[in-house]
Amino acid sequence: MKLEVICVYSSASLPDGATPLAKINRCVTKAIMSLAAGDRPPAYINNEALGGCCPGGQSWLGYVEFPELLKHFISTGHVDFRHGAAEHLKMSPQLVDESRANIGRITPLPGNLIIRPSKDLDDDQGVRSFLLFANAEQTRNICALNHFCTADAFGSTIIPWGPTCATFVTYPAGMAEKCPKDALFVGPVDPTGNEWFPQDMMSISMSAATARRLCDAYELSFIAKRPKVAYPEKRETLQ
Repeated sequence: MKLEVICVYSSASLPDGATPLAKINRCVTKAIMSLAAGDRPPAYINNEALGGCCPGGQSWLGYVEFPELLKHFISTGHVDFRHGAAEHLKMSPQLVDESRANIGRITPLPGNLIIRPSKDLDDDQGVRSFLLFANAEQTRNICALNHFCTADAFGSTIIPWGPTCATFVTYPAGMAEKCPKDALFVGPVDPTGNEWFPQDMMSISMSAATARRLCDAYELSFIAKRPKVAYPEKRETLQ
């Protein structure tokens, strides 16, 4: 994989050299991508380090309530919010409200929310979730490995609605009240990130428990036992 695997956890203390997430980028997800792309110190966010962070990201990480008129911006626009600008990502404000109700309350992780490349972590630290970036073939293989572990044909791998920061952090870290706890989350589906998120890449995020399950299943699965199926040496060209 071209980008580093990212881990998410909470801690009462900050790692050495940790920098506020908003100092990397105002957008939570762009900051995370920067962490995955290069050698950077761990990043953090907490109630005292929200300055400069996108208000939407603050809401989706559970630090502030969603602005009442945000549902209009996500859908059809409102004259009293951002001069009527609209993202047209939902057909109506009502659908935004219903979708958020299906997600439930978002509770921030206690203390400091730490986001960092997992390779730099010396021990577990109570990791809540992992985030990785994969091409199409890698995504198919990881999803197939997840299906290898379960009889749930439809609900174990999910492409959820929401902004990219929710798919990266909120859902897999267990911060959303009604979100399935052990699903694999594939995304992102927020097209507002298309101008910077690589065209040939998808994100895959999961709880730490799901990651352990996949690691335990790896040697028993097709990836280890039939590696040429997972990653063919010869590829057929269809006419």
